[in-house]
Amino acid sequence: MGRLRRSMLYVPGNNPGMIRDAHIYGSDAIMFDLEDSVSLKEKDAARLLVYEALKTFDYGRTEVLVRVNGLNTPYGRDDFEAIVRAKPDAIRLPKTETPEDVVEADELITQIERQAGMEQGTIQLMAAIESALGVITAYKIATASSRLIGIAIGAEDFVTDLKTTRSKEGIELLTARSQILFAARAAGIDALDTVFSDVNDEEGFIREVKLIKQLGFDGKSLINPRQINILHQIYTPTEDEIKKSIQVIEAAKEAEERGSGVISLNGKMIDKPIVERAYRVLELAKAVDRVSVEEMWQ
Repeated sequence: MGRLRRSMLYVPGNNPGMIRDAHIYGSDAIMFDLEDSVSLKEKDAARLLVYEALKTFDYGRTEVLVRVNGLNTPYGRDDFEAIVRAKPDAIRLPKTETPEDVVEADELITQIERQAGMEQGTIQLMAAIESALGVITAYKIATASSRLIGIAIGAEDFVTDLKTTRSKEGIELLTARSQILFAARAAGIDALDTVFSDVNDEEGFIREVKLIKQLGFDGKSLINPRQINILHQIYTPTEDEIKKSIQVIEAAKEAEERGSGVISLNGKMIDKPIVERAYRVLELAKAVDRVSVEEMWQ
């Protein structure tokens, strides 16, 4: 199983305290933002602040990304020049609409890596899709570069592009979420959901996390540390799910030992996809240290 990306915490690139302490809250990933959360007059200062933080602080096992300004802005190229050299795990591209956007970023990163004496491919990419055009071209975006580890939906710009607004039910996002998820799965990369901006609406947040988990998303971007534990609890397999998964795998192994192509458990037929899902549950349980899978298997 690859790196967990259940939670990706947004951290404004102009906030020194949050940048220093971002990893202590326990999110799987942190994303320093140089784009929307930073005013135009603070762009240069925020870039330098994030650069120095990446060069100075040890964020441990937490994955670190930086959302840069787009290359079609006056700040994008300077962001790339500084941030690539600071060596985060990945750069997140905002407002990605075409595969050419990804290719342009990939080529620039390659150029900077070469100039800095870095191994090519050191810096990975994640693309945020925030428009109707981006959704339509999601698969082409997802397969545009070997650096891509995932694609994400950005809801606020997307619903504005659709000439609508966000609702509690999220019906206006359903098609886009599905398209982005399909593209990510077809490309073999992760799919990340958008932020839930009302930090005081815990019930609404829980409802949305359950929805995106059921759809198949790997995780969700967050704007407040209070949301991390709630999200992780929803994504963590329960003891019953783990026990059932073990039973399914044991039944599959017994059928294989008998040379039988028929797998049954408690009188019910077990298909191959069910076995694959059982393995995924156990992999996730191991990854989050939910329980000792080895002990439960005895």
